[in-house]
Amino acid sequence: MANLTLVIDDELLQKARIRAASEGTSVNAVVREQIARYASGREARLRALADLDALVDRLQPSSGDGWTFDRNDIYEERMSPHGPAREQ
Repeated sequence: MANLTLVIDDELLQKARIRAASEGTSVNAVVREQIARYASGREARLRALADLDALVDRLQPSSGDGWTFDRNDIYEERMSPHGPAREQ
């Protein structure tokens, strides 16, 4: 593993140490994790998008309860002074 020297504001480092300690970790571990995320960011995002696409492909669109979406009906319901009046 390589060593890396950073120049960072003293107050910022102190705050980071306090937070890391409260989370049971170290600033070194946090920096290592963030650099790993940064380095693999594009690939991770592409994998996440591919997973989302696969999920969407498996889903079946449905309005539920046998009701079919009709844009004109929705518009009429919204514009009616009596409110929605969907037939059952």
